[in-house]
Amino acid sequence: MQQPVIEEGAAYEPSVRSYDDLFPALPESSIPKQSNNSLGQWSSINNKMRVGSSIITQVFRVPFEERKQEASQKFGEGESNHICGTIMRETGAHIEISHAKDQSLTFLVTGKQNEVLEARRKILTHFQTQASKQISIPKEHHRWILGKKGERLRELEKTTATKIVVPPMNDNSDIITVHGTKEGIEKAEHEIRVTSDQQSKKASERINIPKHFHPFIVGPYNKNLKLLIDETGAKINVPPPSVMKDEIFIAGDKEGVMAAKAKIEEIYKKMEKRSTTVSVEVPKAQHKYVIGPKGQIITEILETTGVSVEMPQSDSPKDTITLRGPTEKLGTALSVVWEKANSVRSSDVDAPVWIHKYIIGRKGASIKEITQNLPKVHVEFTDKEDKIKIEGPPEEVEKAQEQIEAMARDLVSRMTFIEMQVDPKLFKHIIGKSGANINKLKEEFNVVINIDESGLVRIEGNKQDVASTQAELEQRIFKLENEKEKDVIIEQRHYRNIIGTKGENIKEVRDKFNQVQIYFPGPGDRNDIVKVRGPKEDVDKCARYLEKLVKELNESSYQIEVPIYKQFHKFIIGKGGANIRKIREETNTKIDLPAEGDKNDVITITGKRDNVEEAREKIRKIQDELENIVSEEITIPPKFYNSLIGAKGKLIHSIMEDCGGVAIKFPSADSKSDKVTIRGPKDDVDRAKQQLLDLANERQLASFTAEVRAKAQHHKFLIGKNGTNIKKIRDSTGARIVFPSNTDEDREIITIIGRKDAVEEAKAALEATIKDIDNIIESEMQVEPRHHKHFVARRGEVLHKIADECGGVMISFPRSGSDSDRVVLKGSKECIEAAKARIQEIIADLESMITIECIIPQKHHRTVMGAKGHKVQTITSDFDVNIKFPDRDNQDEYLNHGQVNGDVDSEPVRQCDVIRITGKESNCQKAKQALLDLVPITISVDVPFDLHRSIIGQRGRDVKDLMDRFDVHIVLSPPDIKENIIKITGTATNVERAKEALLDRVKELEADRKDRELRSFVLHVEVNPDYHPKIIGKRGAVITKIRKDHDVQINFPKKGEAEEHIISITGYEENTYRAKEDIMKIVNELNELVRKEISIDSSVHSRLIGSRGRNIRKIMEDFNVDIKFPRSDDPDPNLVVVSGQEENVIEAVDHLLNLEEEYLQDVEEQQTREKQHTLNIHFETSTQSTQSRTRDLQNNGFVVQGGPWEQRAPNTASVTEFPSFGRNTEEPQASPIGGAWGARR
Repeated sequence: MQQPVIEEGAAYEPSVRSYDDLFPALPESSIPKQSNNSLGQWSSINNKMRVGSSIITQVFRVPFEERKQEASQKFGEGESNHICGTIMRETGAHIEISHAKDQSLTFLVTGKQNEVLEARRKILTHFQTQASKQISIPKEHHRWILGKKGERLRELEKTTATKIVVPPMNDNSDIITVHGTKEGIEKAEHEIRVTSDQQSKKASERINIPKHFHPFIVGPYNKNLKLLIDETGAKINVPPPSVMKDEIFIAGDKEGVMAAKAKIEEIYKKMEKRSTTVSVEVPKAQHKYVIGPKGQIITEILETTGVSVEMPQSDSPKDTITLRGPTEKLGTALSVVWEKANSVRSSDVDAPVWIHKYIIGRKGASIKEITQNLPKVHVEFTDKEDKIKIEGPPEEVEKAQEQIEAMARDLVSRMTFIEMQVDPKLFKHIIGKSGANINKLKEEFNVVINIDESGLVRIEGNKQDVASTQAELEQRIFKLENEKEKDVIIEQRHYRNIIGTKGENIKEVRDKFNQVQIYFPGPGDRNDIVKVRGPKEDVDKCARYLEKLVKELNESSYQIEVPIYKQFHKFIIGKGGANIRKIREETNTKIDLPAEGDKNDVITITGKRDNVEEAREKIRKIQDELENIVSEEITIPPKFYNSLIGAKGKLIHSIMEDCGGVAIKFPSADSKSDKVTIRGPKDDVDRAKQQLLDLANERQLASFTAEVRAKAQHHKFLIGKNGTNIKKIRDSTGARIVFPSNTDEDREIITIIGRKDAVEEAKAALEATIKDIDNIIESEMQVEPRHHKHFVARRGEVLHKIADECGGVMISFPRSGSDSDRVVLKGSKECIEAAKARIQEIIADLESMITIECIIPQKHHRTVMGAKGHKVQTITSDFDVNIKFPDRDNQDEYLNHGQVNGDVDSEPVRQCDVIRITGKESNCQKAKQALLDLVPITISVDVPFDLHRSIIGQRGRDVKDLMDRFDVHIVLSPPDIKENIIKITGTATNVERAKEALLDRVKELEADRKDRELRSFVLHVEVNPDYHPKIIGKRGAVITKIRKDHDVQINFPKKGEAEEHIISITGYEENTYRAKEDIMKIVNELNELVRKEISIDSSVHSRLIGSRGRNIRKIMEDFNVDIKFPRSDDPDPNLVVVSGQEENVIEAVDHLLNLEEEYLQDVEEQQTREKQHTLNIHFETSTQSTQSRTRDLQNNGFVVQGGPWEQRAPNTASVTEFPSFGRNTEEPQASPIGGAWGARR
């Protein structure tokens, strides 16, 4: 540090600095806010438009002024094409979009009719400004607007491309809301009003007036039509211009309708006489200028001249505009039309398609510079033509054309593009991860690169930059084409070892082969293929290196398990692990022993095969030296191995455990050995050997086989339905019977396996059955086809039943759809005859069957059928009938009915209400009654509204339980109505049971309410607030006991309240008075106590109280009194109150005063010591300061003041520095010091 310069002869003054200045406190640290940066991903999207089949084509236009604002502000066609592509995928229609000069959109939609209508609706929703209109239609007409299942409404929405909202049945509103475009709303409103007027009970008329006279009837801005409606009071519906209908519909009062009709006809006849027509050819593209925004110009011409301008439909190829009106006005109207048609000029600029985007600029910046001063000019770019179209006023079009042509010439002169064909397989390497490689090229050379899925790479930019980019890409492609990719098979278990901790091992491999890329499968990919890519030579070397590494890992991962008796594990480990460590080091293996509490005695050894074998021998040698371990081999045929081992080795493990944990090893399957090795202590080995041989002998005896021959076609008769016949033989004999499979050469041999006696018994039974089967014959009978369905229905349930009853006879009916009546039966003669008789009996029953009708309103059918039809299935099986429910879509009226069952109303019976029951007459009637019993009824039960919440229960649990228990539906009154009624819907029986349960619940709730009223009795008791703590007791023990004893609630007031002396007791009246008695007993006892106030110096209060009140609590227990010290805000800080029995209080007061005197003497002594200590520090500090200043003058340094080392250590004995808590203590006065250790006591 540089020292300041001191003038010669000047006195040195040390540099004095403050400690706080030299060592300032650190500022508070703030936690930095973390920002989440989302990485963008490079992606390319190629929308493929699907072309539907050409059935119909519709063309419609969206004017600029009706385009949606957010859609019209997006420059270019990309967004529009994207939306159209989405609509094409959703609807299947094909859409072509065209941007006109005036920024209007024209759509050509091709496809099936329903696809085109749906696509049109979606297009208008996205591109055209949506409006909404509310139409008041009488509620009773709504169903006619909806149509059957809402089909008419859906069809109307499709044809008008609108969304129509009809209020639900339970809503009394008659307002129908229509959302859509202006044209669509007009069409929809017209159709809705026509439908409503048709259903109106008022008079209605339809007049056919030629479409071209409608404008004169409606008038400009609908003035004539409004005047007609006001004068006649009739509703007049004139089709809008977009609807090509001549019919005008009038509805309302009869007089008004007739008056309106007369006036309309009068206008028509008048105009028919006066008007003439003139036609003018105007190019189709100019028509929109004649029409004007929302048809305003046509309306203005009609208003000013009285001439109607008739435009061809938008999808019509005609260019002819017809003017109709008075002869003297036609000239004026024609001049206006011609002027408007030629008010806009159109021009084209030649410019290649690929430079259009550069003329447009980023986010349309370049083209905006041109058009911002020419607001009426519209510039249109297309991807199909090398032209740019400009429309607008002639002067502005000329200026825009000059600027765009100059820009196009400049771009063509200095920019170019090239296209390269590249193998698509190389794309991912050219593009790079998240587009890193391709983005780097774009930024480096300032070019645009587009990659197509077909393999075409297009580069656009300045000529020199394009050439440089092409050279760089070609170099990369050449390098990639000469690269090689190889797959190396590596088991996933080795990945961790190859990659290493934090990728250290694989980093070494990559550094060694730095031209090679190594790709491991992802964590969730169950794949063992590791891909290596790079130059051919390096890839081969890297692959060989990895294969060698895997080979070493495979060799070093050989693993065997060695069973060693648990008691020998400690000797194998050795003292301090010496033995096991030595074996590991000598054999270079990994040895794992089971945990101390684990019952498993297997030691696992892992490493190279030779090393593992060596380690196993060393471990076994230790065991053999400790115990007499022997190894024996016994011969057992391999075919019994599986049965001896048992499922999951359970049997062999049980033998090993029973025999002292011996090790039993079976030879491997490919060794073809029949020697089983047993290893362990000699006695245990002998026991295990005997058990294994006994089990092998049992298996030998149970493996006796015999063969029986039977024709393959008879096997199914031997097996029986679901194997019942063969199962009987197996169960009775215990033998196993194996039938040949389809792949066996000899398919007649049946093999029987088991004990000799069981096999012989089963063989005899089979041979007897085969003999009977050989007598099987085939017979036929005729059954009319109309009865076939009954036999084969429900998977042939009836046929299976007949077969079971008649000895397993086989019955074959003709295939479904065949007219044959031939039924084939196979089986023994007696069984066939019995089956024929049973079939004839069933046919007789079928012919005696009748079909009756049960009329139940269709709305109840689902309830009658039950969940998954279980209710109707029960009726079908109980009464042996067939029940057929009608098609619910069949709404035609049913005329052949006598009465309506179920709900009785004035509605006609429909076909969908008729249920048909087929069966015997008596059964049909019973089934019909059973169905009628299932028809739900609704009853009302009177229940006070204030009980509804209790009936519902928590989260509706109670009412849901009622509904589930009785299979009914319960509806309670809405909160805003507050009706005293609960409605129950269900079958008559269930409703009655639910009603009884509900009324029982009401009784319980009313009884509970009365009980609550009785429990709500409140009794007030006046008690001195000073006694409240005693009544509450320690931790509320006293008051809790009173509450429990008398089942009451006792509330104490807060301190400071107006009625702080009132205690409230709530409960049954009798119980509250008993609780009051207990409280008053405590109060009376407290009234007998003596209360004495004494003055004790507050400075000794803390010592009297002690740590956590330990001292004062002991005093109160010793003298059986209560002592209260003053609070910090009390006026007298020395006042202490002692209460209790008089004698005890006197003794406690004497004891407290004695303690006060003793403690005050200690305080005085302490103050004296403090004063002496302060004087000593003062003299020592003065001496040290003088010496320090002298030393500082000699040493050329600087002084720091206010450091921690200058601070005096706090005096723990000082009451000032360590005041007592919660007390106002006065600072003690200093007293003379009597010596180093204070005054002698």
